[in-house]
Amino acid sequence: MLGTYRQDKTCVLCLLCTLFMIITSIFNIVFIVRRSMAVHDKNNIVQSKNSEMLKKHNQVTFTYNRRLPQQSSNVSDPFDIAYRNVVGSFINHIRNKSTISKNYCPPIPPDLQGPIPIIDPPKNFTILSNINSTYHPHVQYGGSGKPTNCLARHKVGIIVPYRNRLDILEHFLYHTHALLQRQQIDYRIYVCEQAFNKTFNKGIVMNACFKEILLIEPNTQCFIFHDVDLLLIDDRNMYTCPMNPRHLSVAIDKFQFYLPYSSLVGGVLALRREHYLLVNGYSTNYWGWGGEDDDMYSRIVNKQLKLERPPAFIARYKMLKHLHQKLNPARLKVLRTAHIRIDLDGVNNVKCYELNSLLNNNGGMDGHVHRRNADRRGEKVFFDAVTTV
Repeated sequence: MLGTYRQDKTCVLCLLCTLFMIITSIFNIVFIVRRSMAVHDKNNIVQSKNSEMLKKHNQVTFTYNRRLPQQSSNVSDPFDIAYRNVVGSFINHIRNKSTISKNYCPPIPPDLQGPIPIIDPPKNFTILSNINSTYHPHVQYGGSGKPTNCLARHKVGIIVPYRNRLDILEHFLYHTHALLQRQQIDYRIYVCEQAFNKTFNKGIVMNACFKEILLIEPNTQCFIFHDVDLLLIDDRNMYTCPMNPRHLSVAIDKFQFYLPYSSLVGGVLALRREHYLLVNGYSTNYWGWGGEDDDMYSRIVNKQLKLERPPAFIARYKMLKHLHQKLNPARLKVLRTAHIRIDLDGVNNVKCYELNSLLNNNGGMDGHVHRRNADRRGEKVFFDAVTTV
């Protein structure tokens, strides 16, 4: 996939260069013709004047001929000025683009480690304490990070649906921030929680968080939908969005690092913004645990998108132990109608209401109210979300 992407970029660059050469050639031909005609007319005038003046004033004629080229060069030609401005501005634009492109991070980050151990967070690590900055000093306000020595090639929003799993959330943030910084991406982690004690609806939470991100950072093009209990084992599994949807959690230790079934897209899923809008996000009809991920696969297939997966030997995850919710008994019945609800049930029929927020710059909490709940470890948003009819 990476080779095809590079070939496409090379082909586009060749076409642009060819177009530029054709336009430049046309300008050159017109410029040369007009300049030669102007010089020919001026030479005729000069020769006629010189022939008359040579008979009487040889010295003056010699001085006149020496100054004539300098005077003719000062003649302002509108076409000449326009030509020089166009070519000059284009060359400056190319130089600026080439200068900026030199500052981009390399396509393959140099600090990737490959397989990485899963280490428990230190006992004094907590998202509610100022001590966090010791472990992740480069994490910025609101749970974001980006490389400091180059320009990131990807702008990524990581959506983590969450409820009542603080110890797992702390382990996830402690582990994930470090590997994301090695991948040299411009990212922010959004921890999205459904308010009150209503039955959990993962689809509503993720759709609401997606809409909130478009308000916070509208230039985000890549979205990673990430279960909080999954930890990446190999940082070569890049958290970026290729041209097609990509299921990242291919091999999980719970399933002996095998994919249980081919239509699985649960766990960690990468989608470009336009693809998420095309499939209308996640279904909002699944209350309780199970069903929404299989529904998403149906949406991807019905919208004729090609699902990709990285190799299983790098797309490896560890699932943290936790108590599983009871399966939604109605999920299979709802799943049968997945193909006919795509355009009616999803991100377009979710209304979310942000509740109170508490944060400070160091990851602790104070009484200052902001628009959303955030800390240095992750952007945390509380929703009271409902669907419209």
